[in-house]
Amino acid sequence: MAKEPADGETGPEKAPSPPEKQRRSSPGESGGLAAGSGETGPPAVGERETPPGGAIGEPDGATPAAPGSRGDEGRDRQGRDPDDRHDRDQRSDDRRERDQRSDDRYDRDRRGDDRYERDRRGGDPDDRYDRDRWNDDGYGRDRRDGGRYERGRRSDDRYDRDRRDDDGYGRDRRYDDRYDRAPRFDDADVKGFQPGPPTTPAGAPGPPRRRRFRRFRLAAWIALVLAAVVVGVSIAWVNGPPTEAELREKAGLLNKDRLLIGVKEDTPGIALREPGGTGFTGFDIDIAYMIAADLGFRPDQVDFLAIETEDRARMQARDTDGTFVKVDLVVATFSVTPERRADPSVGFSTPYLYTEQSVVTRADYPDDNVASLGQLEGRKVCSLGTSTSLAELRKAIKTDPIAELLISKCVDRLADGVPSDRAAEAVTTDAALLAGFVAQPERKLRHHDIALEKTEMWAVNAGSNRALRTLVDLALYRSYADPGNKMWEEAYEKHIRPLLAANPGVDVAQAQQPCALPPDVRRWPWERTLPVRDCPSAP
Repeated sequence: MAKEPADGETGPEKAPSPPEKQRRSSPGESGGLAAGSGETGPPAVGERETPPGGAIGEPDGATPAAPGSRGDEGRDRQGRDPDDRHDRDQRSDDRRERDQRSDDRYDRDRRGDDRYERDRRGGDPDDRYDRDRWNDDGYGRDRRDGGRYERGRRSDDRYDRDRRDDDGYGRDRRYDDRYDRAPRFDDADVKGFQPGPPTTPAGAPGPPRRRRFRRFRLAAWIALVLAAVVVGVSIAWVNGPPTEAELREKAGLLNKDRLLIGVKEDTPGIALREPGGTGFTGFDIDIAYMIAADLGFRPDQVDFLAIETEDRARMQARDTDGTFVKVDLVVATFSVTPERRADPSVGFSTPYLYTEQSVVTRADYPDDNVASLGQLEGRKVCSLGTSTSLAELRKAIKTDPIAELLISKCVDRLADGVPSDRAAEAVTTDAALLAGFVAQPERKLRHHDIALEKTEMWAVNAGSNRALRTLVDLALYRSYADPGNKMWEEAYEKHIRPLLAANPGVDVAQAQQPCALPPDVRRWPWERTLPVRDCPSAP
């Protein structure tokens, strides 16, 4: 039987129960516990104090676990109860804390790596990793925009621009192609730089010097061609024909306010002074107005003066008071002949009307058909003095014909069957001049077409004023070549065509304007030019 321990002793084999071991003295107690209470004093050193209400995790008044149970084994080994809920919770919290610390270390390591990567890439260390990696971070920009070599192979690359364009590198390494000297350098661009001799890799194009020499040679050829063109144009401009403005200046028309034109005054249908002497009418008058308009003169700025046949070459007309006046132009049925062309005082323009020589007799002339001038031999025949018709008449009749200064006087000589010294049996001259008289019914005349191959060509006489003659040719050329210019056709329809019915079988005048070629006037390519037409009707 076991020995009972004395009061205040603890047996070696029996450990104090947890309630006794852990129970603390009441705050009201001092020193120890009341005698006979069955409670021990303060816990021994190294023993765990039991909280009020029993063991940890047990309710107040619970019966402690029996000795030798699983709880005792735990307490013996670890000094705490494994079933204690508070301890389990504490251990779970410790594990979570350790896991959290491990995660924190791992996160710090990842963040450190991220900072390191961002530092290497040149990105913002405070920026997020994903934004640095995929968006506008330094790494992405380097990978997307740093392909200098690939860009260099495209046309807009810096490397190509440096090699192809006028880059500083090309300027620094260019050669003097003429003397093959060493490379020249611009001190302002490459201070202190001493380049070595240029090298050309195997398989690469030739040195830049050859390419530049070829470009320089091509540019030199282009410059020479342009210079030759400029010089040629300049020479042609200086030594070439004058412009229309220069011709006006040379002709003396710039400061001229009136244009004087000598015309006939006694030929109906061609040039006839109107009753009362107020003006002139006829085909030649309309042609004179057309030329004056092209020269820059209005109809009210044109003065017509009567001129006689022998005065047409001298360009001397009579004023209303009988005074001789020098006219600017003569538009007076003036036929072109080689002899007149040789006269230095005569300056013929291009012809403006084609006609032919014919004969007019009285209606009761015994010969109904006069086919040649030879049939007039032995007859009194009248014609204009110094005219081409008079020369042909002399060859045919072998006698001296009657010469008058005005064709109207020759027609007046055709007396109706009353022979006299002044009477004429026939009149010969240009058909266009005689047709108007035949058309007058009171005269009772007959028109005969004679067999002469010669064509009479009426032209304007500008005298020795060559610039004015060229301007007249330009006016006639515009009338002939311009489809919109109908002034010549209107003059013919108004004055000559009505005469054709009274002159059957006679070619009074051709209904088409004679061919007019463009005069030698300088014009720029962009200026309006008229087409050059053929001249099928030229004699």
